Amino acid sequence: MDFELSPELKELQETVRRLARERIEPRAREIDEANEYPQDVFALFRDAGLLGLVIPEEYGGSGGGILALSIAIEEVSKYSNTAALMLLLTRLPTGPILIAGSEEQKRSYVATVATGETRGAFALSEPHAGSDVMGQRTVARRDGDGYVISGQKCWISGVVQADWYTVFCKLEDPKTRDHGQTVSLVVPRDTPGLSVGNTDRKMGVRGLDTGELILDGVHVPASSRIGDEGDGFRITMEGLNSMRPIVAARGIGLAEGALMYAVRYAKEREAFGKALGDFQGLQWMMAEVAAEIEAARLLTYRAAWMSDRGEYGKRHAAFLSMAKYYATELAVKASNVALQILGAAGYMKDHMTELYYRDARQLTIVEGTTQIQKGIIARGLLEEDVWWD
Repeated sequence: MDFELSPELKELQETVRRLARERIEPRAREIDEANEYPQDVFALFRDAGLLGLVIPEEYGGSGGGILALSIAIEEVSKYSNTAALMLLLTRLPTGPILIAGSEEQKRSYVATVATGETRGAFALSEPHAGSDVMGQRTVARRDGDGYVISGQKCWISGVVQADWYTVFCKLEDPKTRDHGQTVSLVVPRDTPGLSVGNTDRKMGVRGLDTGELILDGVHVPASSRIGDEGDGFRITMEGLNSMRPIVAARGIGLAEGALMYAVRYAKEREAFGKALGDFQGLQWMMAEVAAEIEAARLLTYRAAWMSDRGEYGKRHAAFLSMAKYYATELAVKASNVALQILGAAGYMKDHMTELYYRDARQLTIVEGTTQIQKGIIARGLLEEDVWWD
């Protein structure tokens, strides 16, 4: 069993690590305080070829897969989870298309994300239905050779910047809970009846807009359908399952960044005649987080390896959820420990710890809460997909 990254992945890690340290770290606080989309960071990622990391070579990407994107996101997340989310959005909306889309859709939408010509967003949650996917009410009614979509989506990352959206809908009946009565559609931004509603006033991960998408009688042709009619739920869930390691990588990177920041501070700050880092109580706190970072990375890299092998169906979901659950909860713990080590100073905006703390809380909610991940893991146990004999 070889735990060493391939030469190509090692080079990617070193390149993104240097780029993040030199270009992202100096901008992180400014991005948060300005709360404006960092177009310069998008251009940086485009010029460095990072927007196509997860996209196959035949569609203009580098074909590095989910593992390569996870490695890059881990490095960027050490300094800015907003910048890391920009990279994540190269896979979240394109995932359903890569899994079940037509060749035309892959050429029109996936390939243009790789080059930076377009940006996509993923429209799933609704005001009254987040974790309860089948509680949603957005409906795509059949209309000749296409569909008419009516509904409201919310909490969509990148909603303002997106040029197109992947939209999960029910067929005809908004009250149905039949998975076979669902459809996923790709909808261009300029389609009549589609508009961006309110944008959210967020606690953290500021600088990349999150908000509402209004669909008021939006007509799309049948060619907008991703996969088969009635397969929307499966496509959406497999897309989310395959994303677990990418979200987990955001958690690992944040935990690493927060711990490194606190350790540097503890080595320099003195109390009671010696450095904070010399106190055993603080050493143990730091040691726990360091060990858990390494455990989270092993879970995450395995999950990324599985996703790249196409192992993101129901039978594999528990293992992917383990990575997302563990790494994002670790981000919260690490940011809390870092803030505690700095004490009152860590609560102030003079230090990055308060930013890490705010950003970390998003990770245990987005793309399946911690409780949803635990439910998936438990179901895997009960159905013996997770078993040891």
